Amino acid sequence: MIMNRETICNTPLALSLRRRGRQAQFLLLRGDKGVCFKMLFFFLSLSLSAQSTSTSISQNWQFRQIGTKTWHPATVPGTVHTDLFANNLIGDPFKDNNEIAQQWIENVNWEYKTRFDVSEEQFPFKHHELYFKGLDTYAEVFLNGEKILSANNMFRSWRVDVSELLKAEENELHIVFTSPILKNDSVAKNYVKLPGGSDTTEFPVAPFTRKAAYHFGWDFAPRFVTSGIWKDVVLESWDEIVLRDVVHSMISINDTEAVVKSTLNVESAVDANLNFLVNGQVFHHTFTSGKNNPSVHFKIKNPKRWWPNGSGEQHLYTIETKLIDPGTYDKYFQTDVQKIGLRTIELINEPDSIGTSFYFKVNGKPIFMKGANYVPQDVFLPRVQDSQYVHLLTLARDAGMNMLRVWGGGVYEKDIFYNLCDEYGILVWQDFMFANTMYPSDSAFRENVTLEAAEQIARLRKHPSLALYCGNNEIEVAWKNWGWQKQYGYSIQDSSRLWENYHDLFSIELRALVAVIDGYTTYVSTSPQSNWGTPKNFNHGSMHYWGVWHGNDDFNGFNQNVGRFMVEWGFQSYPDYNLLANYISPNQLSLDSEVMQNRQKSYVGNDKISEFLSQYALYGGSASNLSFKDFVYNSQWVQALGYEQALKAHLAKQPHCMGTLLWQLNDCWPGPSWSIINYNGQPKKAYEKVMRLYKP
Repeated sequence: MIMNRETICNTPLALSLRRRGRQAQFLLLRGDKGVCFKMLFFFLSLSLSAQSTSTSISQNWQFRQIGTKTWHPATVPGTVHTDLFANNLIGDPFKDNNEIAQQWIENVNWEYKTRFDVSEEQFPFKHHELYFKGLDTYAEVFLNGEKILSANNMFRSWRVDVSELLKAEENELHIVFTSPILKNDSVAKNYVKLPGGSDTTEFPVAPFTRKAAYHFGWDFAPRFVTSGIWKDVVLESWDEIVLRDVVHSMISINDTEAVVKSTLNVESAVDANLNFLVNGQVFHHTFTSGKNNPSVHFKIKNPKRWWPNGSGEQHLYTIETKLIDPGTYDKYFQTDVQKIGLRTIELINEPDSIGTSFYFKVNGKPIFMKGANYVPQDVFLPRVQDSQYVHLLTLARDAGMNMLRVWGGGVYEKDIFYNLCDEYGILVWQDFMFANTMYPSDSAFRENVTLEAAEQIARLRKHPSLALYCGNNEIEVAWKNWGWQKQYGYSIQDSSRLWENYHDLFSIELRALVAVIDGYTTYVSTSPQSNWGTPKNFNHGSMHYWGVWHGNDDFNGFNQNVGRFMVEWGFQSYPDYNLLANYISPNQLSLDSEVMQNRQKSYVGNDKISEFLSQYALYGGSASNLSFKDFVYNSQWVQALGYEQALKAHLAKQPHCMGTLLWQLNDCWPGPSWSIINYNGQPKKAYEKVMRLYKP
């Protein structure tokens, strides 16, 4: 083959190199054949491309109900309900009793589509992947007419190599969503009936669906079983090497030095020698084709420790990791920037002179945990803005809270939630997303939830605010104390199978995943560890105390029933009257109206509030004589009184009690609940009492 300037410039290698900039072009245009060959070889060996780029695919989406003709504009990220509302096809879901009127939406299938071009800069890359950060929940995905993905879990992300299907222009992305009800109805009917949390349908499908449980209804939430593209869709492109992730783990710390281990997750399409920089130090590694996980250690002199809110500074170190061009040492292909906090966190959950302890030591110091249970900020998750996270967590910090529990009937929260907790010194008790039911035992379901848990552990382990993983909410205490076996008519064989499946998932598999992937953070299988119905149980482990609300105790019950760690307790109130008036018609603003009866999701709600209003008579009369507006106003005052009494009792009984997390911090819609902050972010009366008692 005769090599000249034209043939050199048009080889595949040359075309690839030409994209790399002026240095590549200079080499290609050298006239001497021998020099050109040498320079090309030199460039190939020292300057392979590790560049990458990404583009959000969030524009020009349309949606429709399957079987109909008309497409409508859609917002991505979004949900079917919010898209229908935006197109005036339904009314505001939170208005009056639209919750009931709009139940049809969950029983039909939907589809979304868009067309997109790839930029001239991005298309020449060798590897292209569509990264679906969240699909809710059963979705078939097609690119340019070819099926590329079947998704079945709201809590997982999905990455698909589309290099062979992608075109420079007019790519069509089409996503078909199957209703979770239609998908699992026959499954539920042919399986032993499982408790459905608050999914009160004849055959609950919630236990079979890896989707936020509160979407099926709860005692603080309406039923809106959503579908849609609830997180971003991104086209990610790379050439020879891509830096997927970096994990920084503290190995040891003392007053003079901290040792940190950094592990890179790198995918390479070639064998290559490459340098990388971590925290200013240069390291060398020989990368092979496939996945690479090189690890290095670095030291931080005179480290500043990260402390929870109220106990010290929340010092964060910014750590940069860069892949470096080994030929120049000053060209960074890809960069990862993270903030890390140096601290130790231990859960002391062991027999002691009282019973069984449950408390946290941070940096070797026992710290009383003051906080709340956190629930998703909206039924329709994509419309929660970053500013709302900042506002809500600022309120939590300013109230003196140092811990929030991410409750297992919601979702694993967005990165901004955990980043703010890192910044504000709010420790996170992280439930896995399992709540108030038993789960299927088939291998497909188990594989699905294992992949879900592994992904979330890998994401969350980086945060200094992460204090604890908890397997589930209230399943074990329910199985042992709530009479499910009799209620659902389980045979001895049914009960044995359900319990064995429970034990395998929560006591063995999730525990092992945390140990292998995280390796540091403590795992407990369930909360609570003790049932509030027996007095001696208040000496053992974690406690959900509901004697004041679900039992017959008055507020003195808070004084008399103090556990080792009070994970849940509370008393309900109504949101502010003006907030309710924004969503409820004037003729329905009455405690006995059809709309307000539906808005109260607790089976004892209005009667319990009325009973306590009359008992404590803060307004000097009988609850039955109050106007609705006054009832709403005084419900907040009686809630504040109860929270004040509970917190005083919990704080006073240290070290027997070493933590209290009120139920609940916030709301997902405008309705009566146990929250201390309204759906619109405005604090209730109880917030002031909590702040006064939590602040140092």
